[in-house]
Amino acid sequence: MSDRNETLAARLGERFNERLVRVESHVGELTFEVDKADLVEVALALRTDFGFDMLMDVCGVDYLVYGQDEWTTSSATETGFSRGVEREPVILDESDTFPPRRFAVVYHLLSIVNNQRLRLRTFTGTDNPPVVKSVVDVWNGANWFEREVFDLFGILFEGHPDLRRILTDYGFIGHPFRKDFPLSGNVEVKYDAEKGRVAYQPVSIEPRTLVPRVIRDDNRYSADLKDRPNG
Repeated sequence: MSDRNETLAARLGERFNERLVRVESHVGELTFEVDKADLVEVALALRTDFGFDMLMDVCGVDYLVYGQDEWTTSSATETGFSRGVEREPVILDESDTFPPRRFAVVYHLLSIVNNQRLRLRTFTGTDNPPVVKSVVDVWNGANWFEREVFDLFGILFEGHPDLRRILTDYGFIGHPFRKDFPLSGNVEVKYDAEKGRVAYQPVSIEPRTLVPRVIRDDNRYSADLKDRPNG
């Protein structure tokens, strides 16, 4: 961690105390977590008092199976991997809640005048649907970024002036970047000759578990052959 970043981290600690929690970094970057109730106030202070006047990106994150291994073996049999992990679909009712640290929104900030970067992360909590406050009034560039996060993750932004899908179709069902979203989707589109128009119908592709390529030993790299003299 550079001295400039350490100085900035100390200033932020003095200003916000426990409202900003520093996240350990192995590559020398500054990342802080903030409670979603304090998000807008902290964001405004970062812009006006610390020079982070440019919002570079807003990303959604789904930590549903974060840190879990999908494959429990590093070798293959003669027939390759026999199976992948079978996942049961996770479909929540409106009354159900999410784990408090499942969905997060991450803000990537740049201070042009100080040539420094900072990452801010907030979790949506147990709300279903997940909701955080919009930062459009702090950084106007958040408008499209927040629409993208809403479209792909289903995270709502309270106070956004025009929160609607930006990448998927108007009639799209679900949010593609959620880790419980089926790989084949929920509906498909085709031209209906009888109706004379494009129509939606339930997806006809049968879901399947993807199997990686078979891992085989290559005798070209055998220890017995590698050092054998030519001829």
